[in-house]
Amino acid sequence: MSNTLYFDLFNTTLGWMGALGSEQGLRKLVFPKTSPEEVVKDLKANLVGAIASTEKFVDLRERLDLYFSGSLQKFEDPIDLSGAPAFFLNAWEACKSIPVGEVRSYKWLAEKTGNGKAVRAVGLAMSRNPVPIIIPCHRVIGSNGRLHGYGGGLTMKQRLLEIEGVTPIQSHLGL
Repeated sequence: MSNTLYFDLFNTTLGWMGALGSEQGLRKLVFPKTSPEEVVKDLKANLVGAIASTEKFVDLRERLDLYFSGSLQKFEDPIDLSGAPAFFLNAWEACKSIPVGEVRSYKWLAEKTGNGKAVRAVGLAMSRNPVPIIIPCHRVIGSNGRLHGYGGGLTMKQRLLEIEGVTPIQSHLGL
């Protein structure tokens, strides 16, 4: 099994993004930024030994463009989360089950991980999500229907939810 890492920087309708992946799948996706330099700053620690490869991420770029244009779809990209704590993997997997165009609370997510009291822990897991959008942590909101912390900023969280046709207060928090 190869440990080769690949990366690419690309411009989207929401800004510059970056992707880092291995042969097993996507390892990191950088939120839209205003410049490629900002993306490099976010990827920097991960770029050592990585090979620039536009080809590796062509399909991902196309799917992101479709997503940003409002063509709602589920990302089926293989993800390489090797080395992540088991609880985070569990929380991220539960997060992936939130349907496009819907939101869930941190409490709901904690319950899905098997520990309804682990609300802060799932919040931490979401904050450490290496592949936002693919693992849709933007769909996780407060029990009061309000937006809470987001690595890409609350404006980006709101924008992603708007793309999906969601006003945060319109949620299925009781489900």
